[in-house]
Amino acid sequence: MADKNTVIHIGENSPEQVAYNLMLHIARIEDKLLYRSGTREGADRKWVLDTYVECLRAVRGQQRG
Repeated sequence: MADKNTVIHIGENSPEQVAYNLMLHIARIEDKLLYRSGTREGADRKWVLDTYVECLRAVRGQQRG
């Protein structure tokens, strides 16, 4: 059962949106595709989720743990 006190931020400049944009920027720098293109495989699910979590922690000012 979902927690009824959970707040989901979807607006511009929310920590989640900033983290997502940071993840997209990192993907470009690291030459990771977030989709399949011809014969090139996209970034795998683990990379996407791990990178997003790392970005979200960075945006929130949390240390790696």
